[in-house]
Amino acid sequence: MAMSVRRTLSGVARGLRRFERVWASSLGSRSLVLEAAPSKRESPWRLLGALCLQRPPLISKPLTPLQEEMAALLQQIEIENSLYSDHELRALDEAQRLAKKKADLYDEEQDEKDILLVQDLEDMWEQKFLQFKPGARITEADKKNDRTSLHRKLDRNLILLVREKLGDEDVWMLPQTEWQPGETLRGTAERTLSALSENNMEAKFLGNAPCGHYKFKFPQAMRTESNLGAKVFFFKALLLSGDFTQTGKKGRHVWEP
Repeated sequence: MAMSVRRTLSGVARGLRRFERVWASSLGSRSLVLEAAPSKRESPWRLLGALCLQRPPLISKPLTPLQEEMAALLQQIEIENSLYSDHELRALDEAQRLAKKKADLYDEEQDEKDILLVQDLEDMWEQKFLQFKPGARITEADKKNDRTSLHRKLDRNLILLVREKLGDEDVWMLPQTEWQPGETLRGTAERTLSALSENNMEAKFLGNAPCGHYKFKFPQAMRTESNLGAKVFFFKALLLSGDFTQTGKKGRHVWEP
């Protein structure tokens, strides 16, 4: 009985020593693998936050022939089904009083100074209408094709583009700034707006999430393995006030539909 117990214990001891040798060799091979594994490299793509600054339309677009025909039809239906306005009722009352006066049925004690008041009002309104001149849909900036002016394409949505130098190339792009660690992409876009706000530009951002993204490679002359290109996340914003000054920056920006 004692001999069998000693054999069992010696077998267990041999098994433990064999397990320690296997475990040690496994740890050694794992450490070699970890040492040989390459360290994580930074991305060759630069992260940018951009601003898609829009000037909304200031006037409505001209109607198409079909829309004009439909508008005339709806106006005719509205006139036929509408009730008399206060002015029309007053004009009818005046016509009745004039008819009574011609028939010698008019009460002379009634004040006559307002009999022609409706006609006088219509004459006055007509004079004001003749003096009214609507603003031109085609501005001077449209005639000169001044793409730097906000006073063009009044019925279109305009987007600000700035000219930046990439290597030896001039490229038109959205205003953009490189993202900084600890900063949100919305914060980067707001910082881009601040850089344009030398003329007190104000804009309203449309949400906290990017509206879209794109990427581009740098020109071959400035491209390296660690600096391949840029990934741009842009945010939409509506221009509220201000303009892009041209002082020292003539030809560096355009407003495009």
